[in-house]
Parts: sequence; C-alpha cells; structure tokens
Amino acid sequence: MALAFFDLDRTLLSENSGSLWVRREVRSGHLNRWQAFLASGALLRYHLGGTSIESVLLAALEGLAGTSALELRKRTETFYAQEVRHLVRPGARVAIEAHRAAGDTLVLLTTSSGDLADLIAADLRLDAVLCNRLEAEGDRHTGRPQGELCYGAGKVRYAQTLAEGLGGSLRDASFYSDSYSDLPMLEAVGRPVVVHPDPRLKREALRRGWPIELWGR
Repeated sequence: MALAFFDLDRTLLSENSGSLWVRREVRSGHLNRWQAFLASGALLRYHLGGTSIESVLLAALEGLAGTSALELRKRTETFYAQEVRHLVRPGARVAIEAHRAAGDTLVLLTTSSGDLADLIAADLRLDAVLCNRLEAEGDRHTGRPQGELCYGAGKVRYAQTLAEGLGGSLRDASFYSDSYSDLPMLEAVGRPVVVHPDPRLKREALRRGWPIELWGR
C-alpha cells in the first residue's frame, strides 16, 4: 500500500489560509490591529530567519487559552465556506484523483489546525489528517497543542507513525509541498514533488532533480 501526503497552504490551496484567517479575525473584531501587527511581525522575523515558526505557533496557541473550542470551530466552518473552499487548485484535484485511482491512502499533512484541516479533508475525501490539534479541557482551550507540533521534522514523525500503523513505508510514499520548511519530509519519502515552490525550495528541487509541478489557481 502506498501513501500520498499533501501539504495544505499554497499546495492544495492557492493561498495561505493562515494569513486569510488573521485578516478575517481583525475584520470581525476577534483580533485587534495590535495583535495582528504582532502576529505579522513574528511571521516576518521567521521569514527573515530571526525566529522559529515553532515559537510563532506556540505564541498563537497561548493566545487562545480560555477561549471556547466550540465557538472557534463554528467560526472556522464559516471561514472555510466563505474564503477557503474555492481556493483548491485544479491540479490538486487531478493529483488526488490519480492517487485515489491507484488505490493509495490519501493524507493531509499540514501545520494548520484540526478545525480547518478536517473540513478540507472531508471535502476532498482524504483518508487521514495529520495536523496541529488544540488541547482543551471541557470547552476551553488550554493554550497548548496536543502532542508535538506538526511542523518540520515533526511532520516526518507523524507521517512515520501513520505509515507504520498501516503497514506501509515512507520510502513508498509521495509528498507534495510548496515550502522549504518541508524539506525533512521531502527527503524522507520515496517520491518528493514540489508544487509552486518558494524560491529556496525551487533551488533545492532543481539541484536534486525533483519534479516541479504547477497546479493552477
């Protein structure tokens, strides 16, 4: 049995859902402009190499401490229906159906939250979701993730655990991603494919002879 893993933002989707979410939260009053400025600044420092995305993610989770899990889920459902569902790339649907026809297990592997990841996985009829899930006590977020962050080398560990549980191997798997941060996972699978890559990943893909695909908007 082969596995096909798909990244979400700028791979299956033509946009970054996190950026769209921050702008929507500001418009709706759930984030003030100062909070949005801090979030944008943290992301900028990450892109410039001044901080790790892990620290950005953990800070974002801490900001959710005490908030309602049910309310956030409902806001995410509305956000997905209005701003995300239509962003699936045409080529993503083609690739998914090709793997489905081959009998492969289809897995969404993303740093996004479970609330959003579960929605798109259900829409695209994927078989499994590996993502960041938020710890809650009752209906209230604790501000902590459930387990290890699904990012970088963490993605590889989540994927390896799933593969072993299914009796498969990452050496028989495909992984599609746009981001250099996914290099550990791209190196771990037998068939790495880069999709609309960022500049660093494009250089790496050309150096290694990895296929580069454009899936449209």
